Amino acid sequence: MFRENAEEILKEAFADLLNWTVGPAGAGGLERIVSTASLSKDFTKGNIVWQLLLFTLPFMASNALQVLYSTVDMVIVGKFVGTPGLSAVSQSSQILSFATMVCLGFSNAGQVLISQALGAGKRREINEIIGTLFCLILGLGLLLSCVILLARPWIINVMHIPAESRDMAADYMIICGGGLVFTAGYNLVSAALRGMGDSRRPFLFIGIASAVNLVLDILFTGILGFGVAGAAWATIIGQAVSFLFSLCFLYRNREAFGFDFKPESFVPRKKYVRMIAELGTPMAIQSGCINLSMLYVNAMVNNVGVVASATFGVGVRIDDIVNKISQGLQFAAMPMISQNIAAREQKRARQVVLYVWLFAFVLTVFFMALYVIFGRQLFMLFSDDVAVHDLSGTFIRAILWMFPALTVMRGSNAFVQGIGNAKLSMVLSLLDGVVLRIGLSWLFGIVLDWGFYGFVLGYGLAPYGCAVPGMLYFLSGVWQRRKVLAEDI
Repeated sequence: MFRENAEEILKEAFADLLNWTVGPAGAGGLERIVSTASLSKDFTKGNIVWQLLLFTLPFMASNALQVLYSTVDMVIVGKFVGTPGLSAVSQSSQILSFATMVCLGFSNAGQVLISQALGAGKRREINEIIGTLFCLILGLGLLLSCVILLARPWIINVMHIPAESRDMAADYMIICGGGLVFTAGYNLVSAALRGMGDSRRPFLFIGIASAVNLVLDILFTGILGFGVAGAAWATIIGQAVSFLFSLCFLYRNREAFGFDFKPESFVPRKKYVRMIAELGTPMAIQSGCINLSMLYVNAMVNNVGVVASATFGVGVRIDDIVNKISQGLQFAAMPMISQNIAAREQKRARQVVLYVWLFAFVLTVFFMALYVIFGRQLFMLFSDDVAVHDLSGTFIRAILWMFPALTVMRGSNAFVQGIGNAKLSMVLSLLDGVVLRIGLSWLFGIVLDWGFYGFVLGYGLAPYGCAVPGMLYFLSGVWQRRKVLAEDI
């Protein structure tokens, strides 16, 4: 059965690719997508290749800007504060990333519901889903802010942040943790727009945040000399401006957005609270476990010293840029898959996954070449410390093993999440984030005594625990027996 399903999927993909390259559908599809005035798009018809490409590009740009947002902090801090400040930002940002990813897990659950409601033609229900999502995500953002502020001393001790970086890390956590609600707000708006099939507006909103952050980073950290605290203020002000601008924009375009912004619409509906909780909890656990495993690996690396801590922090940031850009394919594919599954267009849903794999492979080859040829130069952008530059080669040799797994994950993860199988997604992420990421880093770095190389190698090999089972699940076809989530909306 596995072989028959795999062969059928490949035949369908090649047939559709042939129609795209020689038939008139490509140009028509392009014209249809560009001319759409509404914030929502119908992915259940039209040319898949054009839709995926045009929908993906803004996501790639948005993700790149989102990483650039925090990367700018590290670059400017590295130049004006030095290696201890660089370590402080890289370590404390991991805590904030954990909280952000938990919020994103529930936001993505709302995105899946919106996409499936749109695919099933249930537009009236979208207003109630969005209103419920607003209440849940903003409330969760406030709760996580309180947790970070109260648990800050304990977190710093558990992470083994180097002594020379602790005070600066605490400042960064206080400022950015206190403004986490703005980060959560941006993510919920972007998730709602992604669910509607809009990838351009999230790019606009994060572009505003990045521009504000860059200007204030230079002003606060470089010119006024506020240090790491200045970078934190620049980050949180940029996020606040972006979120408030997005709210104003959506309110002025509320009819096209599908949410009326009436006070009664913000009252959570029990039905959708339950659905978002059931779908979002595994996604949040998934995101949280991956970040917790990152914190554990960071703690092991921090014990090696401040240079290893800074090198790992820079390397993970560079890897995050590469990862987030290719993740644009996954973000674009999720609503496309959701809509088609809800509309009973399983063939189109399967073809989306195959094209994601094709485009992800091209990106993987490009980024691996970039790492090999310009790896040291990339690290030099973040730090003037020669010791960091020298250790960067060790990081690069280990991290290259991760790229093939990321290629597979872009398609398989988009499919598992797009059809709403959050429990499987959580299991795969636990295998990746907890069992393998922590287990392999401990095995290679401590048991086998490979040191810094072993920690990074374990971190890089862990994604295979998610990529391979996810690919087998998709190719097996067992997912066709699942109940469509849109039936309960």
